[in-house]
Amino acid sequence: MLTLSLETPGKLVALDIPAPADSPAADQALVRIHRVGVCGTDLHAYAGRQPFFTYPRILGHELGVEVVAVGANVTHVAIGDRCAVEPYLNCGRCIACRSGKPNCCRTLQVLGVHTDGGHRSHLIVPAAKLHRSAKLSFDQLALVETLGIGAHAVGRAQLKAGESVAVIGAGPIGLAVMQFAKAAGARVIAVDISAARLAFCRERIGVDETLDATSGEVAARLEALTNGDLPTAVFDATGSAKSMQAAFDYPAPGGRLIFVGLVQADIAFHDPHFHRRELTVLSSRNALPGEFTSIIQLIEAGKIDTGPWITHRAALADVPARFESWTKPETGVIKAMIEVD
Repeated sequence: MLTLSLETPGKLVALDIPAPADSPAADQALVRIHRVGVCGTDLHAYAGRQPFFTYPRILGHELGVEVVAVGANVTHVAIGDRCAVEPYLNCGRCIACRSGKPNCCRTLQVLGVHTDGGHRSHLIVPAAKLHRSAKLSFDQLALVETLGIGAHAVGRAQLKAGESVAVIGAGPIGLAVMQFAKAAGARVIAVDISAARLAFCRERIGVDETLDATSGEVAARLEALTNGDLPTAVFDATGSAKSMQAAFDYPAPGGRLIFVGLVQADIAFHDPHFHRRELTVLSSRNALPGEFTSIIQLIEAGKIDTGPWITHRAALADVPARFESWTKPETGVIKAMIEVD
């Protein structure tokens, strides 16, 4: 079975490993992987900047799969079903799991990050982590997890219709945040340093305003775009310590700052400025099972179009030669999709 392993930062190699047995345990399923989305997490791991990461590792957690075998206790999916994979392997026993927050499990293992993922043709997963759809393509199913990150972040912020919201970072996670912020009725301002990505936000996502951060004075320009108020919610999806630290200046008094991106660094802020505005700072991690279900329903209903997101493709065997280019902004990657067929 062709498998790609990230041996060390920058070194992605092809291996031939045995395929898993076609007789999964009682609560498991064997899946055939058809599509794997390339995420910022994968790019950070390739660059050696991903927290909680060890090498070697088989990347890949945005998966569109087909069920090929199920265990004796599995009833909610069947052989032949197309599914998105919820790649968060939680214990089910800790306080977070008991409180309905399995995304914060104390021993959480994420496929492709803490444990080996989907850069291969077959994988055994807990069947409970499969979310089926009779309508969606494998491309669409592979993007459900990315959308879930954005949906969960917007849920954490508890947005209300009419709020002005700034989303910093117009990569796939930022785009997902924008999508769900718009669905919540917010006025969305996209902030990025890439003119091409800002154009994508205007033309494909339909944001209300875009702001090129390369020209500086982001806070003053956000203030001008919000009639002097500043945004009531600011999402940072950059994974940049510099950006995350600067973002403390952007929310309105009484506003919220939501960190969706993750960075291997300490983040500091000026306490009097923070207290004077009584800001709320939130982290947002992964997504919840119900968010996978609702996103599949939204895509099936035609309320979310993932088609424009996929800008680059490669067969699994070609990925070692192509991956480096996907890390370069000048290649214009929004979302690269790996075809394992």
